[in-house]
Amino acid sequence: MTAAHGVPAGVQGTLDDLGTPLSEVTFVVVDLETTGGSAADSAITEIGAVKVRGGEDLGELATLVDPGGPVPPFITALTGITTAMVAAAPRIESVLPAFLEFARGCVLVAHNASFDIGFLKAACAEHGYAWPAFPVVDTVDLARRVLSKDEVPNCKLGTLARFFRTSAEPAHRALADARATVEVLHGLIERLGSFGVTTLEEMRGFAKAPTPEQRRKRHLADGVPSAPGVYLFEDASGEVLYVGKSGDLRSRVRSYFTGSETRWRVREMVGLAESVRTIECATGLEAEVRELRLIAEHKPRYNRRSKFPERAIWLKLTAEPFPRLSIVRECRADGARYLGPISSRRQAEEARAALHEAVPLRQCTQRLTLRLIERGRARSCALAEIGRCGAPCDGRESPDAYAVHVETARAVMEGDVRPVVAAAQVRIDRLAAELRYEEAAAQRDRLAAFVRAAARGQRLAALARLPELVAARPAFDGGWELAVVRYGRLAAAGTVPPNAHPRPYVDALIATAETVFPPAGEAPGGVALGDPPSAGATAEEMECVLRWLDLPGVRLVEVDGAWTCPAHGAEGLRAWIDRAYEHPYDRGGEGVPGGRPGGGRGRGGTARPRGRLPLK
Repeated sequence: MTAAHGVPAGVQGTLDDLGTPLSEVTFVVVDLETTGGSAADSAITEIGAVKVRGGEDLGELATLVDPGGPVPPFITALTGITTAMVAAAPRIESVLPAFLEFARGCVLVAHNASFDIGFLKAACAEHGYAWPAFPVVDTVDLARRVLSKDEVPNCKLGTLARFFRTSAEPAHRALADARATVEVLHGLIERLGSFGVTTLEEMRGFAKAPTPEQRRKRHLADGVPSAPGVYLFEDASGEVLYVGKSGDLRSRVRSYFTGSETRWRVREMVGLAESVRTIECATGLEAEVRELRLIAEHKPRYNRRSKFPERAIWLKLTAEPFPRLSIVRECRADGARYLGPISSRRQAEEARAALHEAVPLRQCTQRLTLRLIERGRARSCALAEIGRCGAPCDGRESPDAYAVHVETARAVMEGDVRPVVAAAQVRIDRLAAELRYEEAAAQRDRLAAFVRAAARGQRLAALARLPELVAARPAFDGGWELAVVRYGRLAAAGTVPPNAHPRPYVDALIATAETVFPPAGEAPGGVALGDPPSAGATAEEMECVLRWLDLPGVRLVEVDGAWTCPAHGAEGLRAWIDRAYEHPYDRGGEGVPGGRPGGGRGRGGTARPRGRLPLK
């Protein structure tokens, strides 16, 4: 149809073209309480949901959920939800149908939606329920777009609730937090009006759209090569703001200037950046190692991990007349024995407790000498009175008898972990037989912390002792990736073209590899001492190398020295420990303590390895 004079007539748009007005959208605002932070090993303890449309409440759904095991104490302290409260509650498989029906045809809203929706999706997948294709709105994303740093210091629910002066206060309980999120959502929708956002489609796109600053700085990605390597965002003064790695530098750097980058800290970093510097690398391993080194060197304010490799935690058998176990942050060549590095202080404390169960070393912190003991100036402690310590402080245990315990502890830290495993298994079996399942689980956790720390240290120490290791891995183009590792440090990386003989390339790479001096001292069970590049490597760098060496198809070309782990070390027990956490909890099962009959994995119950570990 045409109008007069041949001009096309206007076509009236439909409501679908305009989108769904926000006043007509039915939102279901949901909040969960759980036993932990990951859907893989935690469970839901409470669901709260509020249905609203046009500012009017249409209904609420709230229920406690039995997680299938005890509620951890720190969760009880945070939420007030106890194991007794959820004992009579319905299981999640009974609650899910009611929630899915309540939310049918609605838009799901949550504060930090990836957390809540992730738990709900995992529960549906575990119990055979199809997850509907709900549209999802995250109030965190909206808040980051419409509120400035001057208005709110962060986007936590409590902060936003105070800013919008909600009548409902967040209380770490599902329904209360859902009600508060409803009012926060309404406040954010009011703010969206000033941006011309009036439909659901516009709102969802607005939350993910790149900021004006991101769009303005797209030119920083010009000229970035399509190659593996490392990139550094720098400000006007040349300070490194952020370091990252990628197999394709060009596509990765360009993604920082699109709507796919939603992390508010990264968006803030992009606003400060004035240049992007790139370093091309021969292989992905070289890129990963260079990233770690650059982060440790520059300590960029927007990198959250690997900034302080020197802050590793160690378990130390002190070098003094009556040695004891101490948790330290520095490993020195002082004649002491070290176990580690360990990922956290809590894990170090668990590992120390496991070693104390096997070897009755003193646990007091006083410095003991024979002279102090002879003069009666040393203080005894309660552990001596209950038989947990031989009490060398008051002369009840002779220096020679105490030296036997020290030698046992030293042998354990150097590689023979059998005494610790045997002592832990005896206690686990006894506690399980007495139906003291939570205490048995605590013993299992101590043993697991010790085994993992010892296995990590022994793997790293074995690599750190090697003067040189040359390995090759098949490349995607038909050639080879090469790596030269000296004393645990990546000294060179290169490639062999397809159909070329590798020997000349290997020889050239070895000849041009970085010189790495032997470490000044070595931490038994741990990494080499010294500051890179003069000696050794960090634990994280060696773990990168070990992961690469474990990949399918990797071949050892040359090894200078013996690359071995202790015969009775912890490396062979890691899989056994991991299986202890995978078995279902079953009171009547094959020696597995804890939980409820038929309970699922990761429900906060207790478990231990099936059967006994052969210790000889």
